[in-house]
Amino acid sequence: MDLDNAFNDLQSVADANPDQVTEARERRQTFKDAFKTKGEVIEVFGSGSLARSTQRDPINDVDLVVVFDPEEHPDWAKEGSSAGDALEHTQGLVRTLLGTSEGTFDQIVRRADPRNHAVKCFLDDPDDPDGFTVDVMPALRHEGHLLVPEKANRKWIETDPEYMIHEVADRQKEWGQFRNLVRVVKMWSEDRNAGMKSLTVEVLALKCLHQESSRGRALQRFFSAAELAIDRPIEDSAGLCDEIQPDLDVGKAKEKISAAATDAWKAIDAQDCGETDRAACLWRRVFGDAFPEPDDGCADPEEEKEASGTFGIGTGAAGGGAIGIDEPRPVRDSPQG
Repeated sequence: MDLDNAFNDLQSVADANPDQVTEARERRQTFKDAFKTKGEVIEVFGSGSLARSTQRDPINDVDLVVVFDPEEHPDWAKEGSSAGDALEHTQGLVRTLLGTSEGTFDQIVRRADPRNHAVKCFLDDPDDPDGFTVDVMPALRHEGHLLVPEKANRKWIETDPEYMIHEVADRQKEWGQFRNLVRVVKMWSEDRNAGMKSLTVEVLALKCLHQESSRGRALQRFFSAAELAIDRPIEDSAGLCDEIQPDLDVGKAKEKISAAATDAWKAIDAQDCGETDRAACLWRRVFGDAFPEPDDGCADPEEEKEASGTFGIGTGAAGGGAIGIDEPRPVRDSPQG
């Protein structure tokens, strides 16, 4: 089996639909153009996975940061009501510029609801759980970072979404497969119910996903490194916040990562032995049906355990019999980046 083509097929499943990406960017651009017409707005830029080109299907929402002129809002950035005031002001601008009944720039927003950090703008039916939304976050520039409202705690917090955008862009410039494999790992996390938020996976990838001679080796190295990294708090890349996901079930996530690390190591070992069909079956253990099956198929994992007494898997290209893999996977202190 041609593993390179198989990884191409895997990538096609992990990537977002190009038409959805185009539509999401066009809708985001409408918001950008609208807010740029206001004199109190200094700049507008996209954030989130779409801005980093690490987005996955379905693209139900995009993130936008609107940086306001502090001289126009001298009461903002103070503890108390100013966090809620900033969100309400942003809500009013959304309605004035883009509301379906009163929008002066366009009429596309059905409802705009202030949340904790941003105003959620519904472009589709607000009752549709898959409806498209744009999250507009007001911000002020402060000492090289951003101050954004946190309504629940009646204060403003520091954040730097641009830092991660630049980090991902730099990694992509160094290695053209980085963004692609981030999407693959996100897909794996979702499909395996690892319990990690998309941003958690992406920060973990920045630490553990590095260029190798093949995509398979890069993924094997990622899972091996992540197996160790998951025991430590996954924190904001810019160093401004604490844990990204403090409620993460680390034990559950590590169990999923460890299983993937074991099968990925066995897959690379099989490939090095020239047993590409067996390697493909092991990669299917990692990624499920998204990874193509060899023409001769793969034996059922439970049947193979009973037949071999191991957790080995695979049907060689010539045979169809189960081949057990008895050697344990060595635990290595992989570079964490």
